[in-house]
Amino acid sequence: MREGSGFPPFTMAAMRTLVAGAILLLASGALRHRLRLTRAELGVLIASGTLLWLGGNGLVVWAEQHAGSGYAAVIVGSTPIWVAIITALLDRRAPSWLLVASLVLGLLGVAILSGLGASSQVDVAALAALLGASLTWSLGTVLQRRRPVGVSAQVSSAYQLLFGGVGFVVLRVLTGEPTPHPTPEAWLAWGYLVVFGSLLAFTAFIAMLRLLPANLAMTYSYVNPAVAVLLGWLLLGEPLSVWTFVGVGLVLVGVGGVYRTGH
Repeated sequence: MREGSGFPPFTMAAMRTLVAGAILLLASGALRHRLRLTRAELGVLIASGTLLWLGGNGLVVWAEQHAGSGYAAVIVGSTPIWVAIITALLDRRAPSWLLVASLVLGLLGVAILSGLGASSQVDVAALAALLGASLTWSLGTVLQRRRPVGVSAQVSSAYQLLFGGVGFVVLRVLTGEPTPHPTPEAWLAWGYLVVFGSLLAFTAFIAMLRLLPANLAMTYSYVNPAVAVLLGWLLLGEPLSVWTFVGVGLVLVGVGGVYRTGH
């Protein structure tokens, strides 16, 4: 794809979140879900939407312009560890050894699956952005778990997407991103992110947070690389090695350990 034929990063993020948020809000209204927020709910959703999207997603969007996707996957995979640390600090109770060991094993599995080698290079600013993304996503996750709102998961997701989208619009203006001239392929990629990344996956994540402990809900960040590797083998014929099975095995052991600590 030729240079300039896609979307600038913050423009893409703003468009996907605003469109997805508007669709969810309209659908929720049609289904007669409560849309009016109390002042407390508004504050929680502004804070969590900003932390999750502008902080978590926005910092990753910026960092991946300066760091490889494998490196980014490993650093972002540390999110469950941040959640465990924040939860332990708030509860003033140290996490169990089983939880710590499970989180470390899961992160090691992600590192192996991402192919992070000694030759990987990343600048300090990108590393700081990726760590900040993991931290802000973790804070937004814990906030929602500790301060639940009374609206449905769909309405909660819609407002968080919209608040995050407004933040991306501000970033787009501040960074002076050019007007996009996307190709049909770029529009397809954008549509995929709207439907699967925002409408379905994010709403499912918000619903999952209401049902499961935060540390268990966050294991999705370990499972994603394993699923991606297996789908690459199944659909694209990408080769599997011994290290692939080792990485997948460590992810499964880590998730299993977290599951045991959450029940």
